[in-house]
Formats: sequence, structure tokens, C-alpha cells
Amino acid sequence: MAGKFELYRDKAGEYRFRLKAGNGENILGSEGYKQKASAENGIASVRKNAVDDARYERKETAAGKFMFNLKASNGQVIGSSQSYTSASGRDNGIESVKKNAPDAKLDDQTA
Repeated sequence: MAGKFELYRDKAGEYRFRLKAGNGENILGSEGYKQKASAENGIASVRKNAVDDARYERKETAAGKFMFNLKASNGQVIGSSQSYTSASGRDNGIESVKKNAPDAKLDDQTA
């Protein structure tokens, strides 16, 4: 099964999206957007930037966990990962975003 973007509204009423892998696992989440069109632009930016390895910021948290941010060409974060227990888990998450994002279907849960 292919990956998909889920576009939804959070408890504060803001628009957010998450990218799920084919197995249903969340692999990337967005910030909150006031406008639906802004969230849709964020999804388009993830699709465009996901294949470029240089767009990934690999990080280690203060708690010793590993995560990544996907950045647009202007340096703005367009999506963040969950925390992983190992660097290899984080790197697998990056590869999953690269594989799933470009062709992921959109599941608009705000309609």
C-alpha cells in the first residue's frame, strides 16, 4: 500500500497534515496553519523537497532520541518526524519519506 497525506484540523481549529507510510505509521507531521491553502502548499512543498537528501536536518534530542526536519529551499521547516530510539531508525524514516511523499495520495479529512 502506498503512503498518503492526511489533511485535518486540530483541536485549536488549525489545519495540519501528516504523511503516513504504506503500513499506516506516521513518518512526518506539519505545524499548524490558519488557512487550508497554506497546509496544501506545505504538502506540495514536501512532495517537491522530499527527494533531496540535503533538505533533511538530522537531529539528536536532549533526551538522546533521534529525529529529523524536512526543510524547504528557503530553510523553513515544512515537516518534522517522530522521535526514534536510534540514528538508523531515523535514517529509515527519512528514506520512507523520500519513497512515499512524491506520489502519496491526499486524504482530505476537512471536507
